[in-house]
Amino acid sequence: MTDENFPKAFMSYSWDGDEHKAWVSTLSTRLRADGVDVKLDQWHAIPGDQLPEFMEREIRENDFVIIVCTPKYKAKSDSRTGGVGYEGDVMTAELISGRENRKFIPILASGTWQESAPSWLAGKYYIDLSREEKFEVNYEDLLNTVCGTRAVAPPVVRSERQNQRKAVASGQVPEIAPIKILGVVVDEVTRPKNDGTTGSALYKVPFRLSRTPTHEWATLFVASWNRPPRYTSMHRPGIASVRGDKIFLDGTTVQEVEKYHRETLMLCVDSANENEARFLADQKRKADAQRQTEKVHREEVEEASKRLKFD
Repeated sequence: MTDENFPKAFMSYSWDGDEHKAWVSTLSTRLRADGVDVKLDQWHAIPGDQLPEFMEREIRENDFVIIVCTPKYKAKSDSRTGGVGYEGDVMTAELISGRENRKFIPILASGTWQESAPSWLAGKYYIDLSREEKFEVNYEDLLNTVCGTRAVAPPVVRSERQNQRKAVASGQVPEIAPIKILGVVVDEVTRPKNDGTTGSALYKVPFRLSRTPTHEWATLFVASWNRPPRYTSMHRPGIASVRGDKIFLDGTTVQEVEKYHRETLMLCVDSANENEARFLADQKRKADAQRQTEKVHREEVEEASKRLKFD
């Protein structure tokens, strides 16, 4: 892999002292070891270079500029003094132009954000590397940002409930397949505590459904479980919930499900299916009535408008 395949980042910082310069060098070294082509003046600027030209070129040409914020950095940047002041002018110009604002990544190296952030960085999302106990987690945030590996939002999809609403609004009764239980999700069955306390031998058992139910279906199922039309002496109200495409019974065992709860589960699923179908039919009737009311109103307005004369 050539250097061109690595993200490139320029390190902007102030020379606060030997300890701070070493901290910046250590951070830069670690980033380079993690696949980031960091440009640092300690390595890439040599005697005889035009420093303003070097700084401007690195800011312009790198994919990212990592801004190491400290109280002294803020003082120099806000007063526009030294190399930090010049870099601040170049970066401010790019920010004002609205080009590639996300290329500038502020990190907090010492002090508070208020003490260390230049005025032109106010409101920017920054990464706090000043606290040892948070360093590793926040370093990963920095690395993922530069490498383009941050978590992304899942795709937006039309839910079953949205499809139902759309069908009802168009005057149709949505055709939905009744939900069925496919089986136990074995890998997600929890372990009992077995510590001798009451109920410690019980655990959570999830069941996969044939599709992700609507909020109404889930509510109807839980209500049916809590007060089923038929149940055994081992029935436990209050242990059922629905999340995603799973039913959970939290406070039972697989053996109890097999012996006592299976029939009740199936009965409650059927009840939820039937009640949801009635709910959707009722929603359609209400939508039809509303459309008819609006139609009659519109016709009355049109007829009255035709009769009105103003001459």
